[in-house]
Amino acid sequence: MSLDKSDVEKIAHLARMALDESHIEAYVEDLGNILNLVEQLEAADTDAIEPMFHPLHMAQRLRGDEVTESDCRGANQVVAPKVENGLYLVPKVIE
Repeated sequence: MSLDKSDVEKIAHLARMALDESHIEAYVEDLGNILNLVEQLEAADTDAIEPMFHPLHMAQRLRGDEVTESDCRGANQVVAPKVENGLYLVPKVIE
């Protein structure tokens, strides 16, 4: 589908957008490319593809739930100014 300058101006008016005259030709080309891509997608044969009603109906490939890192909390809290019961103590910011 090809667009011209007046089509882009109508689209901009409907979208309540102000377009700079120097950029309209670029918009004509860009929107034309988008519409050509949509035409290519519409031409794809999807007859043998079953519709997907919800993405969660598909099986997901999940990784195994394995510990890959060691517990470094103690080593990290050694350099903290104040720690109590494994928690970092920070000054009150909001009064």
